[in-house]
Amino acid sequence: MPGKLTHRPTNWKTPASRQSVMWLLGLLVLVFVAGMFLLSTLNINYSRDALSELRRQQIHEVVSAGLMRINARHSTLAGYTTTLANVGESFHAIAENDDSEPDSSHLRTPLENALKDQLQNFDGAAGGGLWFRPGVLSGPAVSYMPYFVQGPEEQELNRLDVENRFGNYRDAPWFSHTLGPEWTPTSDNADKVYWSPIYYDVNIERPVLTLASPMYDRRKNLLGMATTTWTADRMIDVVSHITVTEHSFTFLNDRNNRNLSSLGKGEDTGQEQALMDAILALELAGSADEHSATGALATRTLTVGEDVYELYYGATAGGMVYGAGVPVDEINAGLRPMKQTNQRVLVGTVSAILLLSLYLLYRIIQLVRELRASYTDDLTGLPNRIRLLQDLQTQNDASLLIINLDRFNEINSLFGNVCGDHVLLAIATRLTAFTRDQAPDSLRVYRLPGDEFAILAPLLEEQVIEGLAVQIRHLVNGERIYWQQQPLTVDVSIGMAMQKDRKPGNSTDQLVSQAKVAVLQAREQNRHHLLYDPSVGVEENYEANLYWANRLKAAIDDDRLVPWFQPIYDNQLQRVTKYECLVRMVEPDGRVMSAGQFVKIADRLRLNRRITVLMIEKCFARFSSRKEEFSINLSYGDIADSETVNRILEALDRYGIGNRVMFEILESDGVANYDEIRRFIEQVKPFGCHIAIDDFGTGYSNFAHLLSLKVDYIKIDGSLIRNLDKDHTAFLVTSGIVQFAGSLNIRTVAEFVHNEAVQERVRELGIDFSQGDYFGMPEVLL
Repeated sequence: MPGKLTHRPTNWKTPASRQSVMWLLGLLVLVFVAGMFLLSTLNINYSRDALSELRRQQIHEVVSAGLMRINARHSTLAGYTTTLANVGESFHAIAENDDSEPDSSHLRTPLENALKDQLQNFDGAAGGGLWFRPGVLSGPAVSYMPYFVQGPEEQELNRLDVENRFGNYRDAPWFSHTLGPEWTPTSDNADKVYWSPIYYDVNIERPVLTLASPMYDRRKNLLGMATTTWTADRMIDVVSHITVTEHSFTFLNDRNNRNLSSLGKGEDTGQEQALMDAILALELAGSADEHSATGALATRTLTVGEDVYELYYGATAGGMVYGAGVPVDEINAGLRPMKQTNQRVLVGTVSAILLLSLYLLYRIIQLVRELRASYTDDLTGLPNRIRLLQDLQTQNDASLLIINLDRFNEINSLFGNVCGDHVLLAIATRLTAFTRDQAPDSLRVYRLPGDEFAILAPLLEEQVIEGLAVQIRHLVNGERIYWQQQPLTVDVSIGMAMQKDRKPGNSTDQLVSQAKVAVLQAREQNRHHLLYDPSVGVEENYEANLYWANRLKAAIDDDRLVPWFQPIYDNQLQRVTKYECLVRMVEPDGRVMSAGQFVKIADRLRLNRRITVLMIEKCFARFSSRKEEFSINLSYGDIADSETVNRILEALDRYGIGNRVMFEILESDGVANYDEIRRFIEQVKPFGCHIAIDDFGTGYSNFAHLLSLKVDYIKIDGSLIRNLDKDHTAFLVTSGIVQFAGSLNIRTVAEFVHNEAVQERVRELGIDFSQGDYFGMPEVLL
């Protein structure tokens, strides 16, 4: 055989299979519980990390706020220094415009007074001065350098004689600390402020730091330097007022990695010294400068003895390093109660999940049984049609035989369904034994609905599959089946189909459809078996239906289903008073298709309800602003569908034009339950709607039902009206319908009135309304 099937249905009835299922389900429960335990653990870790991150974010914000306060202080000090530089530059500008004295000695007194006034306004300044280059506001080779320091009482400023001590400001101690001997003036450092590290000032006998800013004239020539001096405690004072957490510490280091502040308020000086030494050993200035460029704090871990701290630090505007250290235990202190709570929650959750898992295990076992039942025929235990279609999805090359029992309905009718089941079981047993003996790995038997079986095989040659069909027929009718000692003769018709290289887009049931077509052809040709031949075009109708189905779905999606309107002529008023609404499909190229070309496929695809709702909405909207009455066709399926009825009632209520609406119910539409028709009429009558029976005279007209429905109109079918002027029988039947309707006070409408002669007979019979191409064909415009 060209192909071989590798999958066989599982025998769910064996103990080994049930044990395997139970083992797999138990493993599933174990994995489920373990997964939930892992999920709960991850959730706890996530909560812990989230709270820790929130705590760290709060600490980060506090440290950042402290850094901003320090930077604000440093910016103020830098501003004081540039203010002194501006004073020096201003007096030099005055001297350039005053030629009264070459050395400008007369400006020194007002300059020094201005300098002292500024210093007195500088909160906390230890000193300040203007250090001019030789020849600036003085004679050649002479330096003028007014420098003042705070007196002991901090109420007065004392001028130091720095000119005689240094001669040039580059020789002053602050210069080497602040700028360094390699410093050279450029236009880029105008208004720049330079900071020194902490150093000891012999003039005030205290640790200080100096800020220096260069002074330039209008031609960008260096005039000298302006300096302010500040004691170290002014820097420390800001830090000492910043508290991050209860046991945290803050620190401030200058650019030479000297600590300027006390680390904390504790009494353990040894621990504080160990912390200070550890921080200084880290030399944080470089990493702080790097993070300062990005506007972010740097973080790192510091371990001192058994204590672990997280450091948050950043560079200040003055080139220092400010930071805070927070014990890690203090960060996580709030998490301990949560851990205990989460552990209790976890134990409870796992217990609940375990109970739920046991219940799920029970439900899974039930579902497996239901799944087995959904793929298995209840009577024979064979795989059913659903399983056949599933197996066909995995087969690119396959052969299929459908075995249909001949005259099986007669057996059921004569001997009962119990006998029919006995026959089916006997055939199933024979087919199963046959496939097991012939090719247990490649032939599979299925029970299809009704009196059919199927055998799925690999792709076979034509002679081989026909020989297989002959064997199967002899197997069935070669030995009689006995029922209550009564021999029964059973014969079969077998349809065969083959599939090679199935394309992904092909339907999985196409092979089944082809084999069934072959069964029907075999019976039509009085043959016992027949192989489906695709070249004879038996699927043309199927393809045509598929073509129209695709066109119809596209038309609905693109809103290309529109109502057309055919006039209805009032024979008494002699004018058009009504219109019948008929659906049309507009093709993308503008062509218009009548409903007859797609209404059947719409019914098969169950799209007719959507079309009805669409027509209701569009027709109500069209006639809401007009005065004529209009009719809409409804099938029995529309009326039996509660959702469609609700949409109709909603439109009637919304538009308020029910007194001009007539619903036409097709009399030949196979009404299964007249109670549903009556219920619908009772629902729409309060809105003033009229009811018409369409195509009256074509179906099995039940006058008793017609009386109970209390309809308003009867539309006499066109097959009677079309030849009314020539066919006397049609004339008599129509006359009887008109007399019957008149006795019930039901008005009549003649359809298919196509010429004057027919219209004359319509008037002669007293029919109330006429409709047909004599008065107008359906049009899109009213």
